[in-house]
Amino acid sequence: MRDERLGCAGILLAAVGAVAAVLAWAPRARVSVHGGFEGMHRDLSVLYVDLPLIALGGALVPLTAWLLTLRVLRRPWLAAAIAAGALALGVWGLLSRWTPYEPPEFMG
Repeated sequence: MRDERLGCAGILLAAVGAVAAVLAWAPRARVSVHGGFEGMHRDLSVLYVDLPLIALGGALVPLTAWLLTLRVLRRPWLAAAIAAGALALGVWGLLSRWTPYEPPEFMG
């Protein structure tokens, strides 16, 4: 029974990580989806390229930290704390480095 709970906690952590990463990414991608002034700079590739990668990274980073810590230390609460820290660092890295391309509004 204990292994089943640990597995469910890992899956829940991966789902929370994916949702948190997408919610942190969405405000920056809004410019590319709406297109800026009169929709001139619309770039929908953020939806079919960046969105799946962000969700996958948001799910895999905390899940990997969870599994590695659980395997090495065998303490679920410590593994959960380290996974939450890995998720926080991943979201911080996403927000500090990823910026969608924004061409100038007026050219000429």
